[in-house]
Amino acid sequence: MKRIFSLLLIIPLFVSCTGTVPEGKASSALPGIVPDYAGVVVPPNIAPLCFALAGPASEGFAVFEAGGSRLTVKARKGSFRIPASPWKRLLSEAKGKSISVSVSARAGGDEWIHYAPFYLHVAVEPIDPYLAYRLIEPGYELWNRMGIYQRNLETYSETPIIENTMSGKNCMNCHSFCMQNPGKMLFHMRATYPGTLLTDGDRIEKLNTQTEQTISPLVYPSWHPSGRFVAFSVNQTKQGYHHHDPNRVEVFDEASDVVVYDADKHEIITTSALFSPDVFETFPTFSPDGKTLYFCSAPAQPMPQSFKEVKYSLCSIAFDPVSQTFGSVVDTLYQAAEGGRSASFPRVSPDGRYLLYTLSGYGNFSVWHKDADLYMIDLADGTNRPMDILNSDDVESYHSWSSNSRWIVFSSRRTDGLYTRPFIAYINSEGKASKPFLLPQKDTGFYHRFMKSYNIPEFITGKVTTSGRKLALKAKNTPDTNLTFKNAAPLR
Repeated sequence: MKRIFSLLLIIPLFVSCTGTVPEGKASSALPGIVPDYAGVVVPPNIAPLCFALAGPASEGFAVFEAGGSRLTVKARKGSFRIPASPWKRLLSEAKGKSISVSVSARAGGDEWIHYAPFYLHVAVEPIDPYLAYRLIEPGYELWNRMGIYQRNLETYSETPIIENTMSGKNCMNCHSFCMQNPGKMLFHMRATYPGTLLTDGDRIEKLNTQTEQTISPLVYPSWHPSGRFVAFSVNQTKQGYHHHDPNRVEVFDEASDVVVYDADKHEIITTSALFSPDVFETFPTFSPDGKTLYFCSAPAQPMPQSFKEVKYSLCSIAFDPVSQTFGSVVDTLYQAAEGGRSASFPRVSPDGRYLLYTLSGYGNFSVWHKDADLYMIDLADGTNRPMDILNSDDVESYHSWSSNSRWIVFSSRRTDGLYTRPFIAYINSEGKASKPFLLPQKDTGFYHRFMKSYNIPEFITGKVTTSGRKLALKAKNTPDTNLTFKNAAPLR
């Protein structure tokens, strides 16, 4: 009886999804596949990386091997759909090692070609199980239906956090989580039922963030690790379109400042180093220890006529959460006057070691700038370098870190130049990136048909459980909590 049971355990390791690989001609070339997953590093808890044959071939086989596990998948209309259970076994077998993938395809007539194998390298470190993002048409000026969604990265399951069909088809944006915590988040509503919704466990607040002293309601957020404070920019933003320019959409600020919101006191604090009419300050982000506030800064220019002259430096200032004071010195990590480019979207790895940011030719809204690329600063020694393996000939812009600092997700338009898609990449402990891969979908033709952009991809450590209906009712029926503006906080 024991012998039979052992055989039953072995059998599932050798799985075939129907069919036997035919005899054929060996080739030293790698197969053409879409998406291009060859050579990528993947998490040990990622959903199956389904792919399709590039070109006219419609018949094919893919053989996946790792240790004692082997899986053969037959193509259906040129597409390889990988079953979940054997895929998980492959990942488990290959953790810290690799999965080899051997593809065979019928080139025409009865001739089959066996391509050289490619490899999927499986990291030891897992990825956060959920990714949150907004889905929106890529123009950003007009919209009909939009929402903030969450995707289970271990499966293909996508569920809405909230959709604007629940709240008068308004605009909702700038979702942000405290240290990747799905239970502590905020986002803005604009137009109908305007305000900022902030959730902390079962508690939901609706905030009116406009004050007499600030030029706008609060905009781009970054949580303090304590959860008590949130840094925001305030911006007077305009949008326009180019008739003859590769950057189709132009978004620029006519004025901007940076403030810090105290959630306990419903109070805004700032300092003259962050709040000056002579300087555009934007995109704040706290360090993981909460003692440094990074932001982007540029000398104010007359707008819109000088929009291409505005180039942002990457700066930092000390912050003391106990005394709620700011440092007296502003440090510059990237000097736009010397580097000649413009910084945006600074994000620090949760271990505090690396700062990832975007550089483009000018301005701060780099999501439409085709020259926008990702750069990394090693905060231990100050070295600054381009992330060449992550960058393409099109836009790389918004990005965020996983909670273990080993994975990033970033927005790119490399697939077609029109729609923003999320790409994931492994970052090792030395800050070296691996080849990025497109967020996997069960249907390999999904991105060819899906006509919305993924906006602000953010890792979260679990599922947001607050219902969208509850959020919408709060927005509709609850009086706003007004904020007060405290005089500029003293310097230390």
